[in-house]
Amino acid sequence: MVRSRMRLSNLQIVALGYFLVILTGTLLLMLPISTQEGQPPTSVLDALFTAVSASCVTGLVVVDTGTHWTLFGQLVILGLIQIGGLGFMTISLGFLLLMRKRIGLRHREVMVESINSMQIGGVVRLTRKILYGTLLFEGLGALFLAIRFIPQFGWKQGAYFSVFHSISAFCNAGFDLFGNYNSIVAYADDALVNFTLMGLITMGGLGFLVWEDLWQKKWSFRHLRLQTKIVLSTSFALTVGGGFLLLMLERNNLNVDMSNSERLLTAFFQSCTARTAGFNSVDPGAMTSGSKMLMMLLMFIGGSPGSTAGGIKTTTLMVILMYTLAGVRHARSANIFGRRLEEDALHKAIYVFFVNLIFVILGTIAICSVQNLELTDVLFEAFSAMGTVGISTGITRELEVFSRLVIIFLMYCGRVGSISFAVALMERKAVPPVTMPLEKITIG
Repeated sequence: MVRSRMRLSNLQIVALGYFLVILTGTLLLMLPISTQEGQPPTSVLDALFTAVSASCVTGLVVVDTGTHWTLFGQLVILGLIQIGGLGFMTISLGFLLLMRKRIGLRHREVMVESINSMQIGGVVRLTRKILYGTLLFEGLGALFLAIRFIPQFGWKQGAYFSVFHSISAFCNAGFDLFGNYNSIVAYADDALVNFTLMGLITMGGLGFLVWEDLWQKKWSFRHLRLQTKIVLSTSFALTVGGGFLLLMLERNNLNVDMSNSERLLTAFFQSCTARTAGFNSVDPGAMTSGSKMLMMLLMFIGGSPGSTAGGIKTTTLMVILMYTLAGVRHARSANIFGRRLEEDALHKAIYVFFVNLIFVILGTIAICSVQNLELTDVLFEAFSAMGTVGISTGITRELEVFSRLVIIFLMYCGRVGSISFAVALMERKAVPPVTMPLEKITIG
């Protein structure tokens, strides 16, 4: 009886797993070996904030990653990024496969929950593909980045920088080692670095289920699953559309002294990285209000289900848009790519949209209630944390204890999933359904 009561649900295991990863990372980052000589000792709050940011693949930092942490500390952060990006269940299942251990049904069920798979069959095979695909993409990314970094930093440091930033980009984390909180501003006009990072960010943000479908259907768009078609078309539209809008919004601001090629590069890079990656090639704090608003929108949407990215996801956006369009047209159903969307998808999409939005608004209000900061900057920070993006207008280091705890909470919810977090806390056995009396109300 006691064991059955103590049995955790799949969602609770996922939430608890991330909590234990964060706790371990915090303890490791608090060790003296993690902090550079000459730097002040790392406080519990700074270690916790960094561990949450890394394991939730966000990228917001309160201390400079390249100058505050030793090699050991940076490797701890890199490990947290990799675990957070793939999911601790994927990593643990990978170790079991490596040791040739039997994978039980319970482990498979939690893995399905972790990667948002729609079926339990073939989840072990999918995990192998995830691990091999991750190794392939991160390896290729490191090789391309090495072309630039090894001549600049030497073999040892250049190779290390290449691997670190490749993993950080693929996992949509946004941590960098260049110092002074400048991200990749020094490489704003470097096509090799920009396109490599954009490629890694995009592949990581598409989702593992999309990879599998593309592999099985030989990249034939006509034969792809509906989810894959929605993910690919929405991701393309957001990145390209966001890039052109940023190009227009910054034409008389950040783009004034840039060449045409640099304008295009920075605009499309920022559009791509705003979808939960966290790198920036220009100063977000110097952007126009319109650009900041657009960036918040892109951060809120994020990547795709079962990916290394956060946000409400591209499928959530499209379901809400399609049902809205169907309502305007008085259509009987919402259709896309010759398929009808189920109503349960709309219900879940609405939950995800509003719970995420409510968390952002409440977090913003909470921070503004204790600190006198610009509302736009606080809202930008909250969207960045909830979307596990990591782009900041520069106020992260100005946040006081309570404000940092709010951002930590938003980052955690953003990675675990706001709905999953709420369900994990309040989940209980189902009660017999009761239908209440119907009464109509007016809408709109």
